[in-house]
Amino acid sequence: MIKLVRQYSVFLPNTPGAMNKFLEHFFRKEINIIGIASELTDEAGIVRITVDSENPISSVLTQEGFTTVETPMILMELMDKPGMLFRMSTLLSENGINITTVYGTTYTGSVGHLLLNVTDTPRAMELLKELV
Repeated sequence: MIKLVRQYSVFLPNTPGAMNKFLEHFFRKEINIIGIASELTDEAGIVRITVDSENPISSVLTQEGFTTVETPMILMELMDKPGMLFRMSTLLSENGINITTVYGTTYTGSVGHLLLNVTDTPRAMELLKELV
């Protein structure tokens, strides 16, 4: 499986409850979060939320007072075995495609889910079909 999804990067204060208040907006709108990552400094942080939604939600977040950047992300299933991430990165690298963001997980021992942003999304999706 490989498909295009949307990631929203949002700046939040580094205070107790800030993440909870942010996530509440997705809960109220019944938007399913399929990926989340964050980076914090002493005073602020950036949260990256990936959703499987056909409708862009950046306007909803802006109305709620959040500054957001929308980024296309490739969601793919990748076999959970040694060397698969290396094969994926080699395939993209050899075709001049840079990976700018990547995160994912696996635990089952069979298939992992990977989210990535690249410099040439349409070409990367065609190439990555070889691996899924």
